[in-house]
Amino acid sequence: MINDLFNIMLPQICMGVFILINLLSAMFISPKHYGYARLISLTGISLSIVLLSTVQTEPQYFGFRNSVMSDSYTLLFSFVILTCGFFIALLTKNLLFKIKQNAFTFQALLLTAILGAINVVSANDFLTLFVSIEMLSFPTYFLIASAKGYHSKEAAFKYLITSAVSTGVFLFGVSYLYGITSTLNFMTIYKFVSDNDISLLYSFACVMTITGLISKLAIFPFANWVIDVYKGCESSVLAFLSTIPALALFGIVCRLFVFPLSSSFELVFATALFAIITAFWANTYAIREKNVKAIFACSSASNTAYMLLVASLVSVYNLSTVIFYLICYVILNITVFGFLNMTECNNIGNNLEDFSGLFKYNHGLTVAYAIAILGLAGLPITSGFVAKIYLFTAIANSGLIFVPFLLILLLLMVFALFYYLKLILPLFETNQPDDNKLVLKTVYSQKVVVLICTLITIIVGIYPEILIRLCKFIAYNI
Repeated sequence: MINDLFNIMLPQICMGVFILINLLSAMFISPKHYGYARLISLTGISLSIVLLSTVQTEPQYFGFRNSVMSDSYTLLFSFVILTCGFFIALLTKNLLFKIKQNAFTFQALLLTAILGAINVVSANDFLTLFVSIEMLSFPTYFLIASAKGYHSKEAAFKYLITSAVSTGVFLFGVSYLYGITSTLNFMTIYKFVSDNDISLLYSFACVMTITGLISKLAIFPFANWVIDVYKGCESSVLAFLSTIPALALFGIVCRLFVFPLSSSFELVFATALFAIITAFWANTYAIREKNVKAIFACSSASNTAYMLLVASLVSVYNLSTVIFYLICYVILNITVFGFLNMTECNNIGNNLEDFSGLFKYNHGLTVAYAIAILGLAGLPITSGFVAKIYLFTAIANSGLIFVPFLLILLLLMVFALFYYLKLILPLFETNQPDDNKLVLKTVYSQKVVVLICTLITIIVGIYPEILIRLCKFIAYNI
């Protein structure tokens, strides 16, 4: 057990220590010192990133009776999760000012959710996976409800109900897998299905298990919550909601596709169908939306659907595509919600017309925001363009049977261009009267997050080879 702790658990232990520090601070430190809450979280995340260097990855390490594992795949996802967590913690300054009384508790919840996400990608059996998902989900309910007002509480309740249903579906599928294989361990299940004939009941269990997991990613048939949740969320919480759960759940879903659930051909078609329906719903719904957060909710659902489609077509190339796309996607989302965090702090509304003419007095930040939107749309010189090309190639290489899916996605992405341009064009309107002059008042941490993420987007868009090679290496060694 001591070896397990030192070989794979030091980053998690570090996060646990700083969660405890935040909780103790909530009890004994005056709310007027709320600024220390963010500092504690940033310190804890930074130390955890450093401690990732102690994690054993070569060869693969299995700890705590094979319930958790460590390899280069989990290490990469843990690093990206912690890095996104660091950026998100930087964006929480203004929210903490509004909830001074609960600032330390909020940061403890944020760190707990990040810890749960790391545990999700490290899980090697369904029991550990279930506990880790709940560790990620429970803090999320309270993070969504952290902003004052009715809408955030409504959003948290809808997310809670949806998560409860999806958890039930997931456990239903897992119970059948256990009944068939008599084990919850991923590797043991993989060995069992490799040595035995696959029944229709096994495929049914696989579909239910994956459906329960992907429903937390706003995938059909549980996608209806995402619009209301995004509308009711504070922007820094949205930066969390659109990145950390996606990283964690895609990290584990891809591993499940490769190992314990790899023998179900029916699962591939069911997942691909869910992805296509979700992409169609999200891209058509966003066209008539005028609320910026609702449009980004549709964008999140559609991009998640694209990745899920490729992930279900299991191959090393496809897995590397998903990893690359996911990294580009979370960076773009942090840029977008970092900018919305600034506009929120300046009491700008969430309707398209509220963003009219922002470029006139906020050149750099508005351009960074526009670049992020262009990246989500998949236009050149952004990382999103390379990710989309990589995605199309992966689907095309998966066989002629999936060419119709590719054609549908291409058509849906053309629809998506309309609502992405709808987000950008008002920014550059020049017919605004001079009395509408608005210079965004920002804090240093907001600018740092937005500009760093924009720089990453452009660098990867121009020179993606290093990241592509890394993703291929990770996929090959899963």
